[in-house]
Amino acid sequence: MSILLVGVSHHSAPVGLLEAVAVSEVDRDALTEELIAGENVDEAMIVTTCNRVEVYSAVDAFHPALDDVVNLLSRHSGLSVDELSRHLYIRYSESAAEHLFSVASGLDSMVVGEQQIIGQIRTAYQSASEIGAAGTTLHRLAQQALHVGKRVHTETGIDSAGASVVSVALDRAAEILNASADAPDAPASRRLDGRQAVVLGAGAMGGLAVAHLGRGGISHIEITNRTPERADRLSEIARDSGTPATAFPLDELATAVARADILFTCTGAVGTVVTLGEIHTALARRGDRGPLVICDLGMPRDVDPAVAGLPGVTVLGIEALKADPATSSAAAEADAARTIVDAELTAYTQAERMAGVGPLIGQLRGRGGQVVAAEMRRLESRLPDMDDKVRDEVANTVRRVVDKLLHPPTVRFKELAAQPDGENYAAVVRTLFDLDRDVEEEAS
Repeated sequence: MSILLVGVSHHSAPVGLLEAVAVSEVDRDALTEELIAGENVDEAMIVTTCNRVEVYSAVDAFHPALDDVVNLLSRHSGLSVDELSRHLYIRYSESAAEHLFSVASGLDSMVVGEQQIIGQIRTAYQSASEIGAAGTTLHRLAQQALHVGKRVHTETGIDSAGASVVSVALDRAAEILNASADAPDAPASRRLDGRQAVVLGAGAMGGLAVAHLGRGGISHIEITNRTPERADRLSEIARDSGTPATAFPLDELATAVARADILFTCTGAVGTVVTLGEIHTALARRGDRGPLVICDLGMPRDVDPAVAGLPGVTVLGIEALKADPATSSAAAEADAARTIVDAELTAYTQAERMAGVGPLIGQLRGRGGQVVAAEMRRLESRLPDMDDKVRDEVANTVRRVVDKLLHPPTVRFKELAAQPDGENYAAVVRTLFDLDRDVEEEAS
C-alpha cells in the first residue's frame, strides 16, 4: 500500500480556484466516504484549510486512484478536470510523506512556521478515523506527521520565522517614512504615529501585519480582501486590540491607498493584484502626502513590478526582505526545521519498508515450517512404526536445520529492505524461495 497525495494550495492556484475547491467540515466526511466507496482507494484523509485542500489516499495502483481523486475534486468544485489539473500537485509514496511532514512543520504555509496547521491535520485524521476511512497506512502517516510538527516547533525557532519577515518589512517602511519626516529616531512603539496603512489580504500574513502595525502605533488601518467577510473579521480583531481599523471593498483599493502611507499586501493570488494603473490613480489623489511604501510579501508577488519605478514609491519585496540580515536567523530556523523533516522522513520510510516486508518474512518462515511438516509426513509414510520419541527428535532436528538456514538470509533481507531500493528485494526473495509454489508439490 502506497500514499497518493493530490493537492491544491496558495502555491499552485489563484484565490478564485481555491475558493471553488474549498472543502467545508460538512462536506469533508461525505467526500471521503465517496472516495473509499470506489474500488481504487482503500483509505483517505482530506486536509483542508483556507489556503489548501489536500487528499491523502492509501492505494495499490497509482493511475486508477489518481483518476478517482481528481474526478472527485472536479465534481465538488464544478471545475473541469482539465482546468483543475493545471493547478494540482501530485506526490506519491515517499514524496507524499515528505510533503505532509513539511506542511505539519509550517514550512509550506503562507506564514512560515505557523502552528495552526498541526491542529488542522489532527482534525483531518480524527475525522477520517471516525468514519472508518483511515486505516493502518494513514494512521502511521498522520501520527508521524504530527510528531514531526511538534518536534520542529519544540526544537527550533520556526514559529517566529514568518513573523520576522513581516516585522522587518514594517520596520523598513517606518525607517523610510520617518527619514522623510526627519524623525529617524522615533521609539519603536510610536514609530508609526500619525500614519495610515492599507492591508490587502486577510489571511495569516495579513493578520500578522495588522498586529505589528498596531504595536507600531499606526493611527488607522484599512483592510480589504477578496472575501469581504474575512476583511470584516480582521478589522474587528484589530479594533478589539485597540487599533482603529475598517474594512473596504477591493475595487476601492486606489482610493484607500491615496489616504495611506503604507500598503501591505500578501494575498496568495497567482498573478498581479495591485496594478500600475491603480497606484498611478492613488498617487494622483495623494497631493503632498509624502512617500508611499509598499510591502509586497506575496509569493508570487502581488504588485506589478513597474510600480517600483514610480516617483515617491518604495516597494519592499519578499526576496529583498529575506536577504536582510535581520531575517537571517529566521532562515536558519527554517533550515533546522528541514533537517528535522529529512531525518524523520528517513526513519519513517525505513519503518514503512520494514512493515512492508514483515508479512513476506512471516511467509518465508511459514514456508520453512511447511517444508518440515511435509518432510515429516513423508518420513512417517515410509517408517510407520517409528517410535514417537525418535519422531519428535527427528522433527526438532529438521526444524533447527531449516531455522539455521533461513536465519542469515532473513537478517540480510531486513537490512536490504530498509534501503531506498528495498522493495526490489521482496521480489527476489519470493522468486528464490519459490513462495508462490505449493510446498506439497515438492514433497510428493
